[in-house]
Amino acid sequence: MRVFVTGGSGVLGQVLLPRLKAAGHKAVAPANGALDLFDPGAVAEALAAADADAIMHLATRIPPEERMGEPEAWAENDRLRAEASRILVDAAIAGEVGTYVVPTITFVYPPGPADEETPIGEQPFFLESALAAEAEAARFAGAGRTGVVLRLGLLYGPGTGSDEPNPMFGATLEIDDAGAALLAALELPSGIYNVVDDGGDVSAERFKAATGWRPGAGA
Repeated sequence: MRVFVTGGSGVLGQVLLPRLKAAGHKAVAPANGALDLFDPGAVAEALAAADADAIMHLATRIPPEERMGEPEAWAENDRLRAEASRILVDAAIAGEVGTYVVPTITFVYPPGPADEETPIGEQPFFLESALAAEAEAARFAGAGRTGVVLRLGLLYGPGTGSDEPNPMFGATLEIDDAGAALLAALELPSGIYNVVDDGGDVSAERFKAATGWRPGAGA
């Protein structure tokens, strides 16, 4: 499979790209700054040149911790999640792309036990664009293609800024397990799937049943 990856130099991209290669896929991951994800023409041209079968939209721009309370610090991340997702899906629908995968975050659930059927309510400003990204995956699925959302627990491990899981956030995920989950997502039917460590508030049973993935087996 030819897989077009945005955000290939980010923490998720770095664990996914070697797995794609090892699994026999061809990954096309434009270097940081090489493709303007807000330029519809450039995106369509890049997808056509890659002859992509699938897209994995991993690009984000999370602000530093000391600025996370400032809405303006999230502006580029919001554009990458909402606007760039829309542009990618437009180009993918116009082309021959069959699968679109985007990771979001389990923070969209209210506190307490949750699975994919748990209603999500009003969100803080920094999560609205995550839901916009999810809506674009659903639009892609509605066009007769395969649109997959992985709601990931809070990442920890090399490159994430946290060496250990922080249980106060309700759901966590080791970075190598996230890479293995992203690879497995290429074979999923359309839908939303939680991907988290065992023992937290959020259930990943749907994803486990569909893929055989288990936390702790990602290395």
